[in-house]
Amino acid sequence: MHADTTRGCGRPRSGKSTSTCLSSAAARPRQAAEPANPVRIALFVTCFNDTLFPATGRALVELLERLGHTVVFPEDQTCCGQIHANTGYQEEAIALVRRFVRIFHDAEIVVSPSASCVGMVRDQYRRLAELAGDDVLGAEVRALVPRVLELSELLIDRLGVEDVGARFAERVTYHPTCHSLRLLHVGDRPLRLLRAVQDIELVELPDADECCGFGGTFAVKNADTSNAILADKLRCVTATRAAVCVAADNSCLMHIGGALARRRAGVRTMHLAEVLANTR
Repeated sequence: MHADTTRGCGRPRSGKSTSTCLSSAAARPRQAAEPANPVRIALFVTCFNDTLFPATGRALVELLERLGHTVVFPEDQTCCGQIHANTGYQEEAIALVRRFVRIFHDAEIVVSPSASCVGMVRDQYRRLAELAGDDVLGAEVRALVPRVLELSELLIDRLGVEDVGARFAERVTYHPTCHSLRLLHVGDRPLRLLRAVQDIELVELPDADECCGFGGTFAVKNADTSNAILADKLRCVTATRAAVCVAADNSCLMHIGGALARRRAGVRTMHLAEVLANTR
């Protein structure tokens, strides 16, 4: 690599069948077609993934390289500043904005396996540059921000691919995280990618657009509220009888997965990138 136990778990709002099964008789690993225009992509892995979920970063690299693209990893990268900005440490966050811009300013495209951190860059960096009173930083942020993408945005909007050659023979449900829905507006992009995975049984998650209760430090400062929200999400996940809960943010998956494990629910969590990287 260069609260109410009856809440929230009814039938999906669409009223359609909850199960979509895409099957294949072939047993061999799938191969993705070579891209017409290979792209050099900088990986912003995020501090959270780098320290707690490194397998997600590796899966993203494996996926993009299998699709014929070059992935580079700037080793000086660190936190995007989201935890600082969201807990009132604005000045401290500005220093991290400057660092991010310096490290990624010349990247053709930047991808991250975190809708939350991409949301930070796209939603808050302009405001923080204005707070700093630095016109040069503001111009650099405006130039860079459009090139910072979440994985499903990169694959569908920039690379023009939905079928990435993945195979995953499991019953799966997808949790759309708040930042992916409300800041990035990724819509159905992750679901389009999952529907194209061979042998997957994709089950619609009831009340999918409801928060899981994580919210970063919210889960620590408001633990009772967070756990009540989480309980609703867990009931919905387990109601699907899925073996795997997938999302585009490991932070939310950590919250959901920890509770599932404590309850011995028999459901594991996986990042979208890890499913798409799988070919067997």
